Amino acid sequence: MAKKEKQVITGLDLGTTKICCVIAEVGEGGGLDIIGIGTHPSKGLNKGVVVNIESTVESIKSAVEEAELMAGVEIESAYVGIAGGHIKGFNSHGIIAVKNKEVTEMDKERVIEAAKAVAIPLDREVIHVIPQQFILDGQSGIKEPRGMSGVRLEARIHVITGAVTSAQNIVRSVNRAGLDVDDIIVEQLASAESVLDTDERDLGVALVDIGGGTADLALFAEDSVRYTSVIAIGGNHITNDLAIGLRTPQAEAEKIKRKYGCALSTLVKRDEQVEIPSMGGREPRIISRNVLSEIIEPRVDEIFQMIHRDLETSGYLGVIPSGLVITGGTAMLEGITDVAERVFGLPVRRGNPKGVGGLVDVVNSPQYATAVGLLLFGHRLQKLSGEPKPIKGRNMFNNITDKMKGWIEDFF
Repeated sequence: MAKKEKQVITGLDLGTTKICCVIAEVGEGGGLDIIGIGTHPSKGLNKGVVVNIESTVESIKSAVEEAELMAGVEIESAYVGIAGGHIKGFNSHGIIAVKNKEVTEMDKERVIEAAKAVAIPLDREVIHVIPQQFILDGQSGIKEPRGMSGVRLEARIHVITGAVTSAQNIVRSVNRAGLDVDDIIVEQLASAESVLDTDERDLGVALVDIGGGTADLALFAEDSVRYTSVIAIGGNHITNDLAIGLRTPQAEAEKIKRKYGCALSTLVKRDEQVEIPSMGGREPRIISRNVLSEIIEPRVDEIFQMIHRDLETSGYLGVIPSGLVITGGTAMLEGITDVAERVFGLPVRRGNPKGVGGLVDVVNSPQYATAVGLLLFGHRLQKLSGEPKPIKGRNMFNNITDKMKGWIEDFF
C-alpha cells in the first residue's frame, strides 16, 4: 500500500525490448515528480503483443520491484500502454438533430455515439474515441458546442480500435503481476502527451515512436488527432541486420548498435574502428565503424520510406508543416533525424519527455517518452474524472467506454 501522505501515479510501458515502470508523486501544486524508475528486458512480448504470459509477468514484476525500491512505496495499480500491429485508427462522422435548439451535454454524447455507430468486427473493440471538432448548422471548427443555439449538430471523431484478445492478455499479465490496470492507453498517444508542444499539435505535426518491434505513428493538426497507424518494423530489425552482417550474437549486436551505431555514414570518421565479438569462441575482429553505418542506414531509410508512403496514402502528408518528432528507444541512434529530414524534406527533431519534475535527468531520454506520457495522461484522467476504477476481467472495454464519456473531449 502506498504511503498515505503520498498520492502516486504509475505508468507501465510494455515494450518489445524492455518493460519500463515509472512512479510519480503528485506534488502540492498538482505537478508530477518522478520518484522511481524500473526497467527490465522484455521477455514474452513480440511487436507489442503478449506471446508468453509467464515470461511477461516475470518481466513486469522485476521492473515494478526496481521502481518501488527506488521510490520507497508499494504500488497497487498502473496506467498501461498498448501497442502492436493490431491497433487501427479511423475517422468517423455523426449527425443529429438538436433538441430544444440549444446544445446540451446529452446532445454531445448523442452525436458522438452516432459517429461511433460503425461496423466493427467482433474480434475488435474501441479503445479511444477522440473528438476532432463539432459542426453546428454548417459552422465548423467548434471545440465546445454546449450552450450554443442550433438545430443540426455534427461531430468528427477519431476512433482507435484494438484486438480484444491482445488487450485482455495485457490486462491479465499485469493482474497476475499483482497490479490492477487503471486504464489502457495507446502508446503513441501517451508518447505525444510527453514530447509534443501545443503549438506543434495546433499547426500540424507527426509523432513517430520507434520502438523495438514497431514504429507507431500519430498525426496531429488543429490540436486534435487526425491519423494513427502502426508500421510493423522497428529497432530490432536493425539489430538483426547487424547480427547477420557482422556474424555476431544478437545481444552483442544490440550493444554495438547502442554504443557505436550511426544512421548516416557521412557522419562517421573513416579512421574510427570497432571491435566485434565473433561466434563459436572465435577471436574478436576489428572493423571500420563506417561498415556499421552502411548496414544501419538502409534499414533506417526503409523505416522512414514506409512511414512516408503510409502518410502519403492517408492524404495527411501535406498537413504537417511542423514536421516530425521522433521518439522511442531507436530515436537515440546517431544521425536518425538527418535520415528522416532527407526522406521527408521537413524539419525533424528528437523528442525527449517533459512536463514532469523529480528525477528528470534519469528519464530525459526518448526511450522513456511512453512511460512518462502514461503518467501525464493518467494524471489528466484523474483530474477530470476522479479516482480511477481498475479494469479487471473480460468487461474491461465496458469500463473504458464508461470512463471515456466526459473526459476524452477535453484532451485534444
